[in-house]
Amino acid sequence: MGIHETTIAAATARPGRDWSARMIAPLCDAGEGSRASYVAREFDWRAGAEAVLHVSAQGLYRAFVNGARVGADLLTPGWTCYDDRIAYQSYDIAALLRDGANRIEIWLADGWYRSPIMWRDKAIPNCWGDRIAAIAEIESAGEIVLRSDADWRAGLLPITASGIYHGEDYDARLEAREDSHGVEALGFDTGLLVAHETAPVHELFPLDPVESWHDAEGRAIHDFGQNCGGYVAIEVSGEAGAEVLVEHSEVLGPDRAFDNRNYRCARGAFRYTLRGGEAESYRPHFTFMGYRYARVTVTGRAEIKSIRSIPISSVPEAAGGVGTGVPAVDRLVLNTVWSQRANFIEIPTDCPQRDERLGWTGDAQVFAGTACWLADCESFLRKYLRDVMHDQRENGAVPHFSPDPTRLHPEGFHGDWAGSTGWGDAITVIPWQLYLHYGREDVLRECFPAMLKWVDYLWSLSDGPIIRPSSVWGGHGFSFGDWLQPVGDNRKPRPTIADDCAATLYHAISTDLVAKIAGLLGETEAQARYTARAEEIRLAFAREYVSATGRLAHNDQTSYALAFLHDMIPAEHREAAKGYFRRVVEEADHLIGTGFIGTPALLPALTRLGMADLAEKVFLNREVPGWLYQVEQGATTIWERWDAIGPDGTIYEPSMNSYNHYAYGAVCQWLFEDVAGVQPTEEAPGFDRVRLEPTVLPALGHVEMWHDCRHGRIEAGWRIEGDRVAYTVDLPDGCEGVIPAGRLADVTLDGRAAEIPEAGLRLPAGRHEIGFALPG
Repeated sequence: MGIHETTIAAATARPGRDWSARMIAPLCDAGEGSRASYVAREFDWRAGAEAVLHVSAQGLYRAFVNGARVGADLLTPGWTCYDDRIAYQSYDIAALLRDGANRIEIWLADGWYRSPIMWRDKAIPNCWGDRIAAIAEIESAGEIVLRSDADWRAGLLPITASGIYHGEDYDARLEAREDSHGVEALGFDTGLLVAHETAPVHELFPLDPVESWHDAEGRAIHDFGQNCGGYVAIEVSGEAGAEVLVEHSEVLGPDRAFDNRNYRCARGAFRYTLRGGEAESYRPHFTFMGYRYARVTVTGRAEIKSIRSIPISSVPEAAGGVGTGVPAVDRLVLNTVWSQRANFIEIPTDCPQRDERLGWTGDAQVFAGTACWLADCESFLRKYLRDVMHDQRENGAVPHFSPDPTRLHPEGFHGDWAGSTGWGDAITVIPWQLYLHYGREDVLRECFPAMLKWVDYLWSLSDGPIIRPSSVWGGHGFSFGDWLQPVGDNRKPRPTIADDCAATLYHAISTDLVAKIAGLLGETEAQARYTARAEEIRLAFAREYVSATGRLAHNDQTSYALAFLHDMIPAEHREAAKGYFRRVVEEADHLIGTGFIGTPALLPALTRLGMADLAEKVFLNREVPGWLYQVEQGATTIWERWDAIGPDGTIYEPSMNSYNHYAYGAVCQWLFEDVAGVQPTEEAPGFDRVRLEPTVLPALGHVEMWHDCRHGRIEAGWRIEGDRVAYTVDLPDGCEGVIPAGRLADVTLDGRAAEIPEAGLRLPAGRHEIGFALPG
């Protein structure tokens, strides 16, 4: 069975329904980038009867019954590989109906379905189709009492232009609607429709400006104090025809100049034209922007009464947090939360602002563990994995991003945009994190065929364990390597990992995971095959990249971190390699030397090797490149580049610079699991059992964490008391803890001396006071 057939089978197994309605397109629609339109129908109703509206669309929709909005969900029906499945939503609308005559309107816009997607000259209009359309049924007591069909009518909306990158233009003078056109019933396969697979996008709490001023041209600039994904809401009054243009940016240039050059070709703005008369309120309907600042230009006679920032997200509720004695660290955690919120809008995107906003697999895989600590991401990431599987190529290559517009429109792209190690490994790493955090063996089973295709593809790249990627972008097996790995002073750059080494490390990581997952699923033949293959990769890695003295070939932080973390260094070389690792970090003056794939491994590797002193210095370094450098430069989200803003405020090359990229926020997983010391375990996943092994970093002062898992809230924290550490843990019912033997010395449990057996000390649910000697 091909991967396409596999994912279609999985999709049809998910909740769906039989449809008798038709997908109908408004005949007044003039195509991509044109004025938005709607479909509508009047119907009779008996008050008091139950009523559920099932609705979906090609494009984005918003439904209204008798002029009242249905639900509060945003950007519906969401973003999927639309040739695989399109979500539908169901709403109880009984309270909106009245006895007698009623009217339903479904507003439509381009959305991801046909907005130009990708960047610059590669932007693809009509990615999944060139007709926006809606499908709807009203169900009452098991009977379909209204369905969309060719008898519905259509008309134009006051939204004169709308697009994911464009933003939105709205002319309130055109709000009076006329059902001026008919509709066309399209030849649509209703088998593509599935119930929305994750939580809808919702608004968060609004943010008022923390400061406002005017530039030299008299335009108002508002600082909302927080970078986010969302839109601005305004209240304005003035004469008919006056216009309000709201532009957005993430940063300010010198002299606090408005600067959104990093949006590239994305306009990322909205224009509102007043109807005149009483105060008018507006916020965009079918788009979102990434921004902290708004610049407002008023043309004509109009006055802004209020302006607020409205963040939006698919994961608006926090599920975990970390607090320390260092305010900059706490802000770093909060920055990661905000980057996740802004980029978890239907899919895990790289950034919410520029002409991109794609579901990059590499970003998602390095961040998946942190994502699950900070928010409930079970259904969100599972939905994303279904897109990844649908986009997987027949040869097993996993796309660089998903949903992938290039799969349907390969023209204009050099080669196939799929198959990079570190990126395609999302298909093994993300399901494994979902298993650890939520105990979802069914996710492993659903993704297992795609995992096998991926690791077999990796082996095929060089017909063996060592992968030698193509150096040509788009070439077969091209690898991003350790993307954006810093090199330090360009006069004497620090060493970086080579693509072949990075690719081979991830070859081992995914093959190990596949062998482990095969065992969990009872796939004994596959377990034996891939266990043997993983060992072959490990031996080949040692021959190719580990010298006789234990020094790794590229002698860089990423090589050591990934190799140690994934047991790629032979036992006889571990101590020597550890010494080289320490020296590499110290010679860099404790500055980060890792990019996208190396950064999540760096501090866990140092910590688990017993080099917590180095981990502490690297983490708390306030120079560039460093996490706290960003914070002290005023960042409120995670940057794409370590050097996105220079110490003197200089903005790095704006064409490749986002100030809201969550990847480097993956360090928060280390804060939860290594510093606070709470780790989910593979032998009892879903927090049935947690490993309790904190790493004390004295410079942090104290540490507390909390996390809402499926059993309830877990809390843990440590503080230093003289030459000892007090570690308090609260475990909910259904969750037990285990203190492993080996690292903690002179342990007490609830005030009494405790011996830790070799298998570890088990702790039942409840509150526990654990003491141990402060490491020397």
